[in-house]
Amino acid sequence: MYAYVARQPICDSDKNVVAYELLFRDGMKNCYPDIPPDEATSKILTASHLGLGVEEITCGKQAYINFHQDTLLYRFPTSLDPMNVVIEVVETVETTSELLQACKHVRQLGYTLALDDYDFDAKWDPYLEFVQIVKVDIEECDADKMLKGIDALKARKIKLIAERVETEKQFNHYVELGFDYFQGYFLARPQVLKHKNISSSKLSMLELVGVSSSIDFDFDKVNSIIERDVALSYLLLRFINNPLFSKRHRIDSLRHALNYLGELEVKKFIALLALANMGDDKPVELLHLSLVRAKFCELISVARKDSMDPPKGFLLGLFSLLDVLLDQPMQDLVEKVPLTDDVKKALRGESGTLRDYLLMVRAFETGNWPTISKAAKKYGLQQVALQGFYNEAIKWGNAMRNIAAKQH
Repeated sequence: MYAYVARQPICDSDKNVVAYELLFRDGMKNCYPDIPPDEATSKILTASHLGLGVEEITCGKQAYINFHQDTLLYRFPTSLDPMNVVIEVVETVETTSELLQACKHVRQLGYTLALDDYDFDAKWDPYLEFVQIVKVDIEECDADKMLKGIDALKARKIKLIAERVETEKQFNHYVELGFDYFQGYFLARPQVLKHKNISSSKLSMLELVGVSSSIDFDFDKVNSIIERDVALSYLLLRFINNPLFSKRHRIDSLRHALNYLGELEVKKFIALLALANMGDDKPVELLHLSLVRAKFCELISVARKDSMDPPKGFLLGLFSLLDVLLDQPMQDLVEKVPLTDDVKKALRGESGTLRDYLLMVRAFETGNWPTISKAAKKYGLQQVALQGFYNEAIKWGNAMRNIAAKQH
């Protein structure tokens, strides 16, 4: 049995990620298991879905998880740590005395409960006694009902999450209405709001990327650039000192550090620093999402034995949100960034193998399992392997984000 998981960030009014909604799926049925509570099924759910490691997937932040009728009635949430999760009661449940009692019991055990797709209908009133959060689909909910009902929820000290927030304008509107948290693609969707000039320091960083993108890689040239910058020197050593690298020798110079890493890792290190530098005024989730995409695309590239000089899959994923980071159209940006033609074509949205890699990681981000299945068959990859790549990419992205954060 495959275990699939996607995650979507939930942000506060400062655009900081405070939690992730985890979308678990039962194979290609594309739904969370709503199943009889027999022992065998319980073991499958625990081993396949929860065994992935909630804390690893969410980088230690809270996890919002959907639960259907039977999974609530038979107390499936109690297999999770109440400090790490929010139990989402989905809108398809039937309000019965048994279900209300189950929700009340789960709440008494210390769990936080949320109502998903709350539409301000009176049928949900019995739940408001023990629910601390409601999620409102702003595309589906009646605006007048919403405006009339917000104050009543606030009076109960219930937090509000606006779902499907797609633009900055929508985000600002729902902040003004008093919503506490926000979910949607307003963080990741390209928004060409203004033209932003690239500073001289950022151009220098791009020149370093240009050096690293050359097949004829010049370690001495890279070394001469880095050794003139104390911050870069420090970060290079931090990059080596992260727990994902095994260290057998003491590093005694920058040149030694570069040699120790090897050409491919140095190229990735430079690209990582370039991205962090260019996105220094953007939400950290954008950097993290770029890092996850980079590692995922690299792992697929390695699995398929693609050419890794330069590391095309990695650079593709890393720069896939460059338009959002710099508030410029991707079509214009790819002409300024020293990348290979096939990477540039994929970033522009032109069809091809690299573009398919990017579409695969986007499918994981949204829980689009049919797309994942189709791509896996096309490229001869196992779906369970792809899920493993995505989990590994999340862990790696979290470690690298912590390193990049030291730059500022």
